[in-house]
Amino acid sequence: MDAHELKRLFDAVRLGTIAPEEAVQRVRTAPLEAVGGFAVVDLHRGVRCGFPEVIFGQGKSAEQITAILQTLVRHGQGGLVTRVDEETAFHLQRTFSEGDYNAAGRTFRVQGNEDAGPKLGKVVVVTAGTSDLSVAEEARVTAEAWNCEVTLVADVGVAGIHRLLHRLSALGGADALVVVAGMEGALPSVVGGLVDCPVIAVPTSIGYGANFGGLAALLGMLNSCASNVAVVNIDAGFNGGHVAGLIARRAGQARAAAASTPNDAAANATAPGQPLPAR
Repeated sequence: MDAHELKRLFDAVRLGTIAPEEAVQRVRTAPLEAVGGFAVVDLHRGVRCGFPEVIFGQGKSAEQITAILQTLVRHGQGGLVTRVDEETAFHLQRTFSEGDYNAAGRTFRVQGNEDAGPKLGKVVVVTAGTSDLSVAEEARVTAEAWNCEVTLVADVGVAGIHRLLHRLSALGGADALVVVAGMEGALPSVVGGLVDCPVIAVPTSIGYGANFGGLAALLGMLNSCASNVAVVNIDAGFNGGHVAGLIARRAGQARAAAASTPNDAAANATAPGQPLPAR
């Protein structure tokens, strides 16, 4: 249950399609649920933060992930699991036949009730090289889970800058960009100087020895002179996709609200030849 679902619940009570007692019961049972003695599932994350709880799969058994995901699905929230290995994904697919496993991004996703709604924002995920695709796919699946329209622009790093310039049109109209790069991490600065939206830079551990497992890319991005660049942790595709999704979704919600609100100026306009309204 997120803020929009809560508003719909209140509207349903106002219209008389749901009894107040039923609404109270839904809200009362929503906050959290203990699972198997090893997890407490936060079912109000969507109300507080706009998005349901996400399961970090690394370090959890397939059985633990299954139990947590079943709890989220039972409450209509769907579920996103990150850092899922092949064996765990096989187990999850047997339990959740409707789930979608992304082997490259190591994610497993079961859609929730909100996924049927219109896309609310636009995110573009950009990678410097093909080797960065795993992190980029994690970002892409995350932004899609937040009900954003997502485009992937791959392999446009600075070693062949003409490739990026050739794809500039694909970056237009984005509410937020996720730029994923290893090596020296230069691409977010270049992209930041070409677009008018926030750029979420994701350093990857891809690179030779002096890359220091992504530290060189991280420091390069943190020192970017492009003022619209913000940086998340090394290989943190989820974080990049999440932040971009938050920005894009809020922008999409604002556009939707503006489109549904009558234009006061137009509504109050006076036809030619008619007297102005009294003030």
